[in-house]
Amino acid sequence: MINDKKILFSGMQATGNLTLGNYLGALKNWVNLSDEYECFYSVVDMHSITVRQDPATLRKRARALLTLYIAAGLDPKKNCIYYQSHVSGHAELSWILNCFTYMGELNRMTQFKDKSAKHADNINAGLFTYPVLMAADILLYQADVVPVGIDQMQHLELTRDIAIRFNNLYGDVFTVPEAYIGKVGAKIMSLQEPCKKMSKSDENPNGSIYLMDDPDTIIRKCKRAVTDSEACVAYRDEQPGVKNLIDIYSACTGKTPSEVESEFEGKGYGDFKMAVGEAVVSILKPLQDRVKELEADKAYIDSIIKENAEKANYYAAKTLRKVQRKVGFPDRIR
Repeated sequence: MINDKKILFSGMQATGNLTLGNYLGALKNWVNLSDEYECFYSVVDMHSITVRQDPATLRKRARALLTLYIAAGLDPKKNCIYYQSHVSGHAELSWILNCFTYMGELNRMTQFKDKSAKHADNINAGLFTYPVLMAADILLYQADVVPVGIDQMQHLELTRDIAIRFNNLYGDVFTVPEAYIGKVGAKIMSLQEPCKKMSKSDENPNGSIYLMDDPDTIIRKCKRAVTDSEACVAYRDEQPGVKNLIDIYSACTGKTPSEVESEFEGKGYGDFKMAVGEAVVSILKPLQDRVKELEADKAYIDSIIKENAEKANYYAAKTLRKVQRKVGFPDRIR
């Protein structure tokens, strides 16, 4: 532990544009964790290249994501906000852990099967072994807790299995991480397919609200959101489109679903969708203004990138040196 706090690790890929779902479901809640935990928040750009990326676009998106972390309220003095690719320990530890991970374990990873189906022309070894890199991300900082969604639980279980296997061989080397169970963020679904989660890789741009969408675009997307023919603002599974809009409105306003139902009782979907759009604009406008301020201060962002990379490397090196010695690598002459 650092400063008697437990350690928390999380990260997002520097691909696509963050959505309202990413913000309400994860990023917004991260801000409240730094008082309780020592937090490492990575821009996981190394994971991004399992799919072919345009280099200039990847660099731009990585910086934009790091800037968004700060704009959302993550204090870079209290949280370590850094690029994964700036800490070589991620790759070094990943190789060692590859040698303690079984093919059968990786064959069972459902996300590999899903991504292979989507990228049949580029089923590379990195796509197969990236759960090991994810394990290295977590174990490198001796993370006690990791916020994960249902789709990532399988990877956390693999991380735990690798850590336990290594510890059984070499002693108490890694902290075995637990899933972070805290305040659950809003689960925001696609505006066009409300049975699917809102995604930054959605091929239909009307399905997702992106954090940097302008007000007119946000209002238009909300107006086009799929509902039904019942013309009743009710929070029930039989009306997934309306239920999703209520979840969005609730998350933006702090009102409960029942309060939202009462507010729009007897009103049509047109009024309701307009109100949802305006509520989204009201919470994203301050975020967007802060992003523009930060983007204008290049020297400040550069200083954060440098300072936080140094901090991340310091803690990563402590774990890496211990692991290298345990597996028998020669000591480095300093």
